[in-house]
Amino acid sequence: MIEARNLTKAYGDVLAVDDLSFEIRPGLVTGFLGPNGAGKTTTMRMILGLDRPTSGSVQIDGRPCRELEHPLRTVGALLDAKAVHGGRRAYQHLLALAQTNNLPPRRVDEVLKLVGMEAVSRRRAGTFSLGMGQRLGIAAALLGDPEILMFDEPVNGLDPEGIVWIRTFMRSLAREGRTVLVSSHLMSEMALTADHLIVIGKGRLIADTGVEAFVAKSSKRSVLVRSTSARELAQRLVEAGATVVEGDDGELVVTGMDAAPIGELAAANGLVLHQLASREPSLEEAFMELTADSVEYHAPSDSHSLIAST
Repeated sequence: MIEARNLTKAYGDVLAVDDLSFEIRPGLVTGFLGPNGAGKTTTMRMILGLDRPTSGSVQIDGRPCRELEHPLRTVGALLDAKAVHGGRRAYQHLLALAQTNNLPPRRVDEVLKLVGMEAVSRRRAGTFSLGMGQRLGIAAALLGDPEILMFDEPVNGLDPEGIVWIRTFMRSLAREGRTVLVSSHLMSEMALTADHLIVIGKGRLIADTGVEAFVAKSSKRSVLVRSTSARELAQRLVEAGATVVEGDDGELVVTGMDAAPIGELAAANGLVLHQLASREPSLEEAFMELTADSVEYHAPSDSHSLIAST
C-alpha cells in the first residue's frame, strides 16, 4: 500500500505537486496519468524518498521509504532506464544491487531469465538498445521480489512482443496481490493494462477512479448511423436537438442523442437504417477532454503551416 497525504513539492515559486492525496492499493494495476509537467515523476521520486516533500507525507506500508531497512525487498522501481553505468555488464550491475540488499546471487539469474536477458547478461549496459535498457531496469526492480512495484514509462523502446510481455507481466504481479503503479503516456496501453487510475494535472488530483468510471465522465459518446436517407435523417436529428456530422463513407456521427431515440425517430419517419451503433469514447479521448485545462505545453494550432514553410 502506498499512501500520500496532502503531498506538496515546491521549487521556488513553482508548485510541482500541490496538496496531493491518494492510496495505491494492492491487487490492482494503478495507472498514474497526467500531461507533461503534471508532477508524476516528482511524485514518484517522493514516494521513493529521492525527493523530500515541502509538506505532507507519503508512506509505503505505513513507513517512509527512507526508514525501510531493506528497501529493495519492499519496493522495486524503474524511473530511469538510463541510470546505469554504461561500462558495467548487466549481470554485474544486478549483482551489485543484490549484494547491497543482502540478496543471494541466484536471484540475479532468476530476474535475468524473467525479463529475457539471459543471452546478453555479460554485455555492457552502454551497448543496449532503449528496449533492452528497459528490460534491465525492470530486472533491477524485481530483484528483491518486492510487494510494491513502480514503473515510469516501462514500455519505452520495447518492440510489440515486449509491450505485450510487460503488460501481461504487470497484470500477473497484481493478481499475486502486489501493489503495481505504472506511469505512462500511452493511453492505448493503459486501457489494456490498468484497473484503476490516478490522474493529475499541474500537480493536483483530477481523478482517482476505475478506468470505466473515468471514461464514463467523458462527453465524447456518439452514435454511428448509416442510412439510405442520410440527408433527411440528419435534418430530422438536428431538429430534435442532436448534433450530426458526416463521418467516413457517408455514415452519420450523432452526439446529444442515444441510439434508442434515434431508432425511434427514424422509424416514425419511415427511414431505413443499415447501422445504429453506440460508440464509447476511448481512454485517450476521455483523458484529452478531462485534462484539457491542465495541459502546460500546447503545439501551435498552425503547426502544419510551420512545417510547410521550413
